[in-house]
Amino acid sequence: MARLLYIQASPRGKRSYCLAAADAFVESYKQSHPKDKVVVVNVFTENLPVFDGPALESKYAILHGQDKTPEQVKAWKAVEAVIEGFKSADKYVIASPMWNFGIPYRLKQYVDILVQPSYTFSYSPTEGYKGLVTGKPCVLVLARGGAYPSGSNLDMQKSYLELVLGFLGFKGIQSIVVEPTMADKDKAEAMKSTAIEQAKRLAAAF
Repeated sequence: MARLLYIQASPRGKRSYCLAAADAFVESYKQSHPKDKVVVVNVFTENLPVFDGPALESKYAILHGQDKTPEQVKAWKAVEAVIEGFKSADKYVIASPMWNFGIPYRLKQYVDILVQPSYTFSYSPTEGYKGLVTGKPCVLVLARGGAYPSGSNLDMQKSYLELVLGFLGFKGIQSIVVEPTMADKDKAEAMKSTAIEQAKRLAAAF
């Protein structure tokens, strides 16, 4: 039995284009993989630990082989719990809108918790940086109000997620993109329907 982690990064609920397509992906996946488990993490409702002083100090204590204070130990356990929840999955689907050319701040907070040396990546003078989350497929379901052709220097949503996931070890990341959602209503709804059908097809073989 595989574990699919569904990461939701939109607070718009049923009005969200990316969630509509990602929800369709997950429902199709459940039908095709009835024995698998789907775990949902909504970064806007999840009690994510704040990566503040104690957590940051704990990180550097680990890096420098120093003892941690009780406050730092408590803060780091919360960070480790999020990382473990992420790494324990076998497959991933991430639904995110574009905010100000990038990703929502709560998704960035989630990423900043996950990207930790010795947990999700390693470094050595001979190998350089090496991702530790490998051999796992990932689908990005993205929505943006405007249209951003491949290679656009204004797209810091898809390009950033592909970069940071690649840094952690993911390869062959697939994407479903709904754009431009700020087109006229009929056109936007048609694009959403196309994305939903694409999501259903992709999920069946995921």
